[in-house]
Amino acid sequence: MTENGMISQKTVNNNLLRRDVRFLGNILGEVLVHQGGSELLSIVEKIREMSKSMRANYTFEMYTEYKEIISKLTPEVRHQVIRAFAIYFQLVNIAEQNHRIRRKRDYERTSGDLVQPGSIEHIIQELKSNDTSISEVKEILSNSSLELVMTAHPTEAMRRAVLNIHRRIADDVMVLDNPTLTSREREQLREKLLGEVLTLWQTDELRDRKPTVIDEVKNGLFYFDETLFDVLPDVYTELERCLKKYYPDEAWHVPSFLRFGSWIGGDRDGNPSVTSKVTWETLELHREMALKKYDRAIRDLYHHTSFSLNMIQVSDELLQSIERDRESLTTNYESWHYKPWHNEKEPYRIKLAYMLEKIHNTGRTNVAAEHRYNSPDEFLEDLNVISRSLSSHFADYVADKYITKLIRQVELFGFHLATLDIRQHSQEHEYAMTEILNKMGIVSDYGKLSEEKKIETLTSILTDLRPITSPYLHYSESTQETIEVYRTIYRAQKEFGTRCISSYLISMTRGVSDILEVLVFAKEAGLYSREMNGKVNCTIQSVPLFETIDDLHAAPAIMGTLFEISAYRASIDPYKEMTEIMLGYSDSNKDGGVITANWELRTALRDLMAVGKKYNVKLKFFHGRGGALGRGGMPLNRSILAQPVDALGAGVKITEQGEVLSSRYSMKGIAYRSLDQATNALIAASKLSRQPKADPSDASWETIMSGISTQSMIKYQDLIFRDKDFMEFFKESTPLPEIGELNIGSRPSKRKNSDSFDDLRAIPWVFSWTQSRYLMPAWYAAGTGIQSYYQDKPEHMQVLQQMYAEWPFFQSMIDNLQLAIAKADMIIAKLYGSMMKNGSIAERIYNMIREEYELTAKLILQITGQKEILDNVPVIQESIRLRNPYVDPLSYMQVELLRELRALREDNQDDQSLLREVLLTINGIAAGLRNTG
Repeated sequence: MTENGMISQKTVNNNLLRRDVRFLGNILGEVLVHQGGSELLSIVEKIREMSKSMRANYTFEMYTEYKEIISKLTPEVRHQVIRAFAIYFQLVNIAEQNHRIRRKRDYERTSGDLVQPGSIEHIIQELKSNDTSISEVKEILSNSSLELVMTAHPTEAMRRAVLNIHRRIADDVMVLDNPTLTSREREQLREKLLGEVLTLWQTDELRDRKPTVIDEVKNGLFYFDETLFDVLPDVYTELERCLKKYYPDEAWHVPSFLRFGSWIGGDRDGNPSVTSKVTWETLELHREMALKKYDRAIRDLYHHTSFSLNMIQVSDELLQSIERDRESLTTNYESWHYKPWHNEKEPYRIKLAYMLEKIHNTGRTNVAAEHRYNSPDEFLEDLNVISRSLSSHFADYVADKYITKLIRQVELFGFHLATLDIRQHSQEHEYAMTEILNKMGIVSDYGKLSEEKKIETLTSILTDLRPITSPYLHYSESTQETIEVYRTIYRAQKEFGTRCISSYLISMTRGVSDILEVLVFAKEAGLYSREMNGKVNCTIQSVPLFETIDDLHAAPAIMGTLFEISAYRASIDPYKEMTEIMLGYSDSNKDGGVITANWELRTALRDLMAVGKKYNVKLKFFHGRGGALGRGGMPLNRSILAQPVDALGAGVKITEQGEVLSSRYSMKGIAYRSLDQATNALIAASKLSRQPKADPSDASWETIMSGISTQSMIKYQDLIFRDKDFMEFFKESTPLPEIGELNIGSRPSKRKNSDSFDDLRAIPWVFSWTQSRYLMPAWYAAGTGIQSYYQDKPEHMQVLQQMYAEWPFFQSMIDNLQLAIAKADMIIAKLYGSMMKNGSIAERIYNMIREEYELTAKLILQITGQKEILDNVPVIQESIRLRNPYVDPLSYMQVELLRELRALREDNQDDQSLLREVLLTINGIAAGLRNTG
């Protein structure tokens, strides 16, 4: 396609997006009139137009009039106005998501021989054009590993019922592109959408209670059911198609390098609701979902396997398999859930009937072993028997179309669906260990031992075959639960397979003892065992999580000490000398600010890799990224490419949480494109890691960045930790207290019942600053850090510009700062400060933040050479510009509502209707900014 043609197609695409936004906006307008009369629509339009005018040409008189219009709204009308703006954003987000799918389809349809950049085919084509051999491609694929881990972090403000409506609207809007629709069909589609938007209007978007952990588990399973179970195998199919296209001389079966895991139901850090019983129930729900999907797939195969012995000859292997099933399964037809196939001339359907019955019986302990599948391997063997038989009579098209995908699904999901990680705070282990060792008379107060003595004690226990717990001793409830978690893991691995749980993560790892404690508990449950000859068998990894700046500094020394302890080294032998380390992006940012967090994470990565190399241990890094910029959030492919290429050698894990799950995985088209890009990035990075180029940064750049980080952290901590008025400012000028009433997660917003900053979780910290439009965690103190090097010296600015042009780390950091600065709004933010009782504190701290904002924005423009922030990404720049006039009214109303609600509560009164309106504005702003925390 010509360049002019591509420009023309892009214009058409953008017009289609505007068409969809306008179409859905008009439908919402009809719903507003239908539900609240034309007066409601007029009020909404008046507020919207004034917001746009104030953005374009602000005057104090206009602002006064604007505030007066909002303040005169009756509570009932105000409630409807808030919902109108919030639902408008939901519809715009749907249109934009659909547009992403449309753009991909249009590219594939109109690009001719051109391959879409960032796709799987693009990277395979590149490998081929660079003369990468088949053997090297195989090595790249066999050594690549990406695990995406769902978490239940409470950053998804939307209810599942609302998301289901969104999905139906998205499906219907996509049909608008069908050029064969008749006028009547188009009108019927419009009527259907009108009904869906009306349903959305009359559906309560707020939860009436906090979700339970099992509710969250089921929410996570929604994505497997709706998209991932089908989309993930499609990624493999596409990869194998491209490999066959460019390397046709090889029979390709790509190893399972891309998987999904989960924390939901296993993450007990600060969440007392996650018990061992809940973890077991989670695993049962996982298996139930996997078996349900296999049941459906086998029943679907009935329609495609009507091959008759009157027409073809099947393999002897298949006939023998059927006979074995007949002997073991037909003793009692009356007890069957599914009846056997009646036509003896259709062997595949006979076999599938037996398989269906065995799937139904899987996991049922009251059924004989031969009447069920006892492992996914048994199921796979039956599928392979069918596949080979189909190929024997040249029905390989059917095998490739239906059996191959099911085989891949079993390889990926087994009967456990997704590997469940367990996580707990290090302090909980120490409390339990102290009690256990005291009761056994080993150490009177383990918690008060020095770190050296703790290591010595734990190492001695690990090398001793005797247990340290007894069923005859009574332990406190918390200690008993700690012990029970490990017993549950042991039982689960026997029941669901060792892949169901393989990692135990330790939050706030501060020392070697924190990691050894987990192995000691594993030993008590049989997960770590030592044979008489000294050989160690270990089926669980003790995974440190380094989160704060101090923890990142300490991490290399901790791991170095661990690698010298033979009892620990023996635990990683079963994992082929590979161990997992998790790095936290949220708490490091909360602790030291965005610049320092980015730099310290990078430094820790390099130092840890050096330690791994020294001790000949491969390190698998687990990156705990959130959805927001202040918590390491970025597109999935960029988060892979942002890692040093030599840090990918043993694989990589990345958390996927909150609104990221719904934005990436609620629609098949977007889920596929996200995983398509991630696979491209992973293979590209893996290729580079085999022949890494010299880092374009030289020693001077590293030194400059280290100095910028140091000064940035001083500036950040001067405000956050050393300004005595800051916490008062934070609590009073953001909706922090009210966010805790939003019922978006089972986990408390604080690790302990205290008001200290240390115990505040990173999510409400970021969520609050996002709502108040400061977005401070994503940019604050960056300007001061950069200025500390620049010092208004032109030659220093030239160096910064060169760093931006040639150093991917620095470029990524500056571009993320750009996005944060663009989403922040100091005019709106100032309104939130007006809620403070002490006006002088509000003005002082606001001015300090605003000055830093202006300095940061100015320096970004100088470094990038741009005229405006986000000139480098005009699509996002325009999206923010168009959204702001619709977000602004929600912010204005939120401030007024918070002021009114807090005044009532100070007088020991409350108003649930008022609180409800506040929570609706929180949801609306989150939808408008496409970000929570």
